[in-house]
This record gives sequence, structure tokens and C-alpha cells, in this order.
Amino acid sequence: MANTQAKPTVIPASETAEQMTNAAANLLNVLTPELREKACQPFDGNERFRWHYIPIEMWERQGVSLIELNTKQQEAAFSLMQSGLSSDGYEKARAIINLEKILGAIEKKTGDTKLERNPEFYYFTIFGDPTGNGAWGWRAEGHHVSLNFTVVNRELISPTPFFFGSNPAEVLEGKEKGLRVLYAEEELARQLLTSFTPYQKTHAVINTEAPADILTRNAPKVEFDAVEGFAAENMQTYQRELLVQLFHEYIDRLPDEVAKIERQKLQDGSINDIHFAWAGGEERRTPHYYRIHGPFFFVEYDNTQNNANHIHSVWRHIEDDFGLDLLRQHYHKTDHHDH
Repeated sequence: MANTQAKPTVIPASETAEQMTNAAANLLNVLTPELREKACQPFDGNERFRWHYIPIEMWERQGVSLIELNTKQQEAAFSLMQSGLSSDGYEKARAIINLEKILGAIEKKTGDTKLERNPEFYYFTIFGDPTGNGAWGWRAEGHHVSLNFTVVNRELISPTPFFFGSNPAEVLEGKEKGLRVLYAEEELARQLLTSFTPYQKTHAVINTEAPADILTRNAPKVEFDAVEGFAAENMQTYQRELLVQLFHEYIDRLPDEVAKIERQKLQDGSINDIHFAWAGGEERRTPHYYRIHGPFFFVEYDNTQNNANHIHSVWRHIEDDFGLDLLRQHYHKTDHHDH
């Protein structure tokens, strides 16, 4: 996608960066030497860019898993996760993790037991030295959760790629019946779609069939130049407001200090350049997909698997996943040519 706009202003998030630093240092302090060695990876290695949202049987992960930790160590790991999320975002993350129990029970009932579902199969990895003044990062990841944060100079934060999924998207039976962890991500998009006139829909709906998954999958960088869908500049005011509300559903998973920065980037840029694209059915429980393609960000959502009751959603920075653009700007500003 052609980007004629200036890069977003780099805004510090010192308080959140400090909380992440303290949480990461505390996690390392409570680990045994053996577990600490497993948890740590070099910042400049390739592992930092190797992420995924599928189960551990399908993707070997580095780091230390919850199943290896005692109660105190697990609490420290979840404190690190909490440092990168708002209260609502943290609640969603824990709910997604707890869905593994429900999914396991569903699969056991149907005889589908190829994969072991366990809410302790989530891994925590720290890249570099969180207590130093240089760049470092951390990841919390397992089935349907992948949080990737980069921290620079104890004040700058890149929060993407950021993946949340949900299987089931809606719990259909049992004591949690009716639970929809990613309810707003689905319903706000459908509300926007149904607000369109027939003419608007001809531009917004790019395919009558939804793809089987998000198209960018686990690529280390977003490479999706084709801009499809309906442009915000052609929407009515209330439709643009719905679109912004939907995007906020993704960025408001972050701590307030970081979410404010993302909201400021949106205000500083051109909302008119954002495109909303839909594929698949319009009704609930029919396979569907959407994406929001902005000048600096990219959101994908897919609900097609398991009879359209299985959500994958990701929010990414087109140039700054894993802090790549943030690092470039930082090193240029501080004249660190050796990097």
C-alpha cells in the first residue's frame, strides 16, 4: 500500500515500560537457574520474530511454560502478561487460556483427542536484558494468544504482533454457556456491515466466501499491498465512528498509556484512508472474515473453522512489528550507527 503520510510521532510510554521492566526482572529472579536459561533468548536473534497462535503439538516454542512453574513463578509470569494489557485485555487473555479446558471437554466428548488441551501450555520468553538501557522484548504465547512487546530506552514500546483467538467463539453448553470472549470484535464489525447501503456493500464485500484463516498467518512482517474494501472517506459519520470503535476494541486491550499513543496516531493520521473489507456471510454462525487496512496498521479477523465458531484475530503495525521501525527511528535519533 502506498504510504504518503509522515511516520507517526514516537511517543514515550515510560510508566508502562518501567512496569514491564520490573515484571520481567521479577520473573527472572524467581526462576531457578535452569528455568531462567530456558526463558532467556538474545534480542538480536531470529527467535524473536518466530511467533504463532497454533497449539504446541504443531509449533515448537522456546521459553518457559506455565506447566514447568510453581505457583509463585506462575504469578510472576502472569504479572508480566498483565503489564502489557489493560484490565479488559488481561481478562480476555485469561479467558482465552481458560477456554482450553472447555475445548478439551468438547473434543473428548466428540472423540477428537488428537491434541492435548491444557491452560498451562503457555510460554514466556524474554529477549535481551530488561534491566539494561538497551532494547529488549518479551513474548507470552500459546494456543490463540501471542503477545509480542519490544521496549527501547526504557520508554518506547512496540506492542505488535498482537493475536487473540477463541475456540469456541461461543460456548454452546455447560456452565459457561453463552460466553463469547471476542464478542465485540465480531458484533461491531457486523453492525458496521449491516449499516452499509447496497451500493456501499458492493465495495465493502470483497468475496462471498471467507478465507480459511487470516491471510497474513504468522508472517514476521505484513506484506499485503492490495488495499480492498470500502474507504472511510466515503462512509457516513456514524459509520466512521463505528469503524473507529471497532479498531479501538483492538488497541484498548493495551495499558491505557500505550492505548492513548495508538489513539493519537489514529487522530494524527487520516481516518479517511482506512479501508474496511468483508468476506463471507453476513449472518451469525456463517463463515465470515474482515480486515481493517490503515496507513500504519492492519487488522484481520476470521471466523470460519468449527462451523464458524472459532475466531482468529490479529492486530499488526505495518512497519513496526517487533519494534523494527521504532528501533530504526531511535538509533537514527541517537546516532547509534553501529546498530
